[in-house]
Amino acid sequence: QVQLVESGGGLVQAGGSLRLSCAASGRTFSSYAMGWFRQAPGKEREFVAAINWSGCNTYYTDSVQGRFTISRDNDKNTVYLQMNSLKPEDTAVYYCAASNRPMVVAGVDYWGQGTQVTVSS
Repeated sequence: QVQLVESGGGLVQAGGSLRLSCAASGRTFSSYAMGWFRQAPGKEREFVAAINWSGCNTYYTDSVQGRFTISRDNDKNTVYLQMNSLKPEDTAVYYCAASNRPMVVAGVDYWGQGTQVTVSS
């Protein structure tokens, strides 16, 4: 079992930055692929970014490529999402995800509770 707790969301103006953190419980964090998804009001949850167990491989949805960076610290059982040049369309609840597969895009086994990100224009 893995429990995921997100933090770092908030209100920011367009063009600003935020860093989300996701702290994971358990001693096997380094064996999980991790990722971030988001869900805007009235829309389905969508993939944002993924990172493999070692941190060597990352993958992004096109709309955040070049603006967001996913990283992980296996010693701290934490995955991060650095979000720069934020746009109003980035407004959503952001969810941390963990997977037993090579990448979360292949399937998610654990979800966090979500953290709200609001970008004002």
